[in-house]
Amino acid sequence: MRILIAEDDSTSARYMSGLLARFGECTVVEDGELALAAYSSALAEGNPYQLICLDIMMPRRNGQEVLEDIRTLEEAAGVKPAQGVKIIMTTALGDVRSVMSAYKGGATAYLTKPILTERLYETICSLGIEV
Repeated sequence: MRILIAEDDSTSARYMSGLLARFGECTVVEDGELALAAYSSALAEGNPYQLICLDIMMPRRNGQEVLEDIRTLEEAAGVKPAQGVKIIMTTALGDVRSVMSAYKGGATAYLTKPILTERLYETICSLGIEV
């Protein structure tokens, strides 16, 4: 499985990469522009990511904007919503408005920081990905 981790905090990025490496190849980017570019490139090459962990608060482009752009790219490429990349939004924001905004934008799941190993694995399992 190909996994994209978009996280601007290097400590959090290393932590997430360490947790997710058991599932497959992890690519880590530190801002929203790079996340969108990595996803777009992978989709164009016919080798898309199956899972994205997307921080909401990032420089150059926030996670919500990236999420919406990814869903737009998928739609333009003819990817049906059920076959789209699984996107877990990660953030320190746990308020109802942020959560609802993420789901409205097409997020598959939402985790608040600090990311707990067990909770991450449970979320991945709920997406149909074997742990």
